[in-house]
Amino acid sequence: MDDAVRAVMDRVADAAARHDATQEDRLNRWRVLEPDAGRFLWFLTQAVGARNIVEIGTSRGVSTLWLADAARATGGRVASFDTDPAAQADAAASLAEAGLAGYVDLRLEDGGAGLAGLGDGEVDMLFLDAERTEYPSWWPHPVRVLRAGGVLVADNALSHPGEIAPLEALLRRDLTAVTTIPVGKGELVARRP
Repeated sequence: MDDAVRAVMDRVADAAARHDATQEDRLNRWRVLEPDAGRFLWFLTQAVGARNIVEIGTSRGVSTLWLADAARATGGRVASFDTDPAAQADAAASLAEAGLAGYVDLRLEDGGAGLAGLGDGEVDMLFLDAERTEYPSWWPHPVRVLRAGGVLVADNALSHPGEIAPLEALLRRDLTAVTTIPVGKGELVARRP
């Protein structure tokens, strides 16, 4: 990761910390990905050689920057879905500033609808970081869209275990390799065999 990308990430993370400290309602917070979780996602994306990367929940684009930098290394692209136009505009500006805009398609669309529109087995890496309680209603698309050997990562597995539990149960029912990695707020990771 180069200094330009790191500087943009740091600026957005600092702005998010200041913003979130003033917001009592979590839905009004920017909720950006923690640096250790970002490094994990960046490494894992490259380790599986992910070229078709999907992110559900752009927020202000910190996770998108991590994924885009990994996509630059793998020759891939990121499709990032979010329903908040202001958040996506901020993410677009950050991606441009970091020189990574060419690796990301920002889509102003509901994540469940976005997943439903993807083809079977076309996704190498799927990152879920949206409203956790919605994930089960998207079933079977989170697994259907993964290629053999494709990886799903869901954020907040340790910070909100009750909200992640229904997704984890579905993943454990349909996949064999499912675990939680204790970085950031906890990353639930599953691999399609």
